[in-house]
Amino acid sequence: MTDSFLRMEQVELAGRRVLIREDFNVPLAAGEVVNDSRIRAALPTIEAVLAANPARLLLMSHLGRPVEGEPIASQGEFSLAPVAARLSQWLGTEVPLLVDYLDADPVLPDARVCLLENVRVNRGEKSADSGLAASYAALCDVFVMDAFGTAHRAQASTSGVARIAETACAGPLLSRELDAIAQAMSEPARPLLAIVGGAKVSGKLELLRNLSGLADYLLVGGGIANTFLLAAGHPVGRSLCETELVGIARELMDKVDIPLPVDVRVAGEFSAAAPATVKAVHEVDADDLILDIGPESVRRNAGLIAAMGTILWNGPMGVFEFPAFAAGTESLARAVARSPAFSLAGGGETVTAIERFDVADGVSFMSTGGGAFLEAVQGATLPAIAALAERANIR
Repeated sequence: MTDSFLRMEQVELAGRRVLIREDFNVPLAAGEVVNDSRIRAALPTIEAVLAANPARLLLMSHLGRPVEGEPIASQGEFSLAPVAARLSQWLGTEVPLLVDYLDADPVLPDARVCLLENVRVNRGEKSADSGLAASYAALCDVFVMDAFGTAHRAQASTSGVARIAETACAGPLLSRELDAIAQAMSEPARPLLAIVGGAKVSGKLELLRNLSGLADYLLVGGGIANTFLLAAGHPVGRSLCETELVGIARELMDKVDIPLPVDVRVAGEFSAAAPATVKAVHEVDADDLILDIGPESVRRNAGLIAAMGTILWNGPMGVFEFPAFAAGTESLARAVARSPAFSLAGGGETVTAIERFDVADGVSFMSTGGGAFLEAVQGATLPAIAALAERANIR
């Protein structure tokens, strides 16, 4: 997979117009960037292009879900102006924000790097309109797709422009994401442990099915684990559970080793103020809510993790947002960080847990993508990657 496309380091950038699709979909509050981790992740790519002395460097991204076709002036909360300001700080140079870049002959400022306003206000963006994609392509000689978080979207600024631009390649951030996924999925060091947590089996059914044929062990957490506990004959009380998927849970348990919790932390209500009570799984009462795994399950999980060669992690063990029910996820995060295995983690809640428990340095690779990460590990072909591969094959 990772050898099927052109990489940015293989492309001559000097004296050429470069357009990079980045993922600057960052949280904002009162017109300020709250978390700039995605901006910082893009900096090495931007700095590498600037060091190559291009004729011009343009960046583009989406932000939120503005109304397509409506001018940004009428929906200013989706403007990338705060992102341009933060980029200016990090790069040490002013990064102008361009609004009228789709004009027939746009006038671009004389700046080292410019940021295009939110692409999702452009009519035809989400439908990958070929005319809009051509307008993006007209702005550059080299298109660099570096936004893994949007690689699963077939849109004008991702797969559309990649098919039309004079040269289209993968940026370093995107390449690293795909390399890490290939390392974990294609020829993983064994044994391979897949950790899948979350609310519902139905939300990650295809992921569970795919991993059950790849992993040596499948560790489930959160509401997903409750459905498997029920399938194994254990009571789950009033816990989140999908009784209609018990049969599928049993099928998966027949395919792969799924070590289930032996004890859990329960509460009488779903509340951050509710005290936690540890119970063996067979002792769960009809009124109990299972909100985390118990200390013996924590110990067993740590031992399993320590013996693995590859770890793929998506999702928490419990409701880690509540302090009384954070121990399962925190201990899992620390065990993954201690492990000598190659570890690949992705998904919003997983990244939040890694940051909250300050274990990022111990994780081999932390994906910047949510939906794209899940689709990639399910074996799906991502539209933007398919477009880059097509271009590589016709060069």
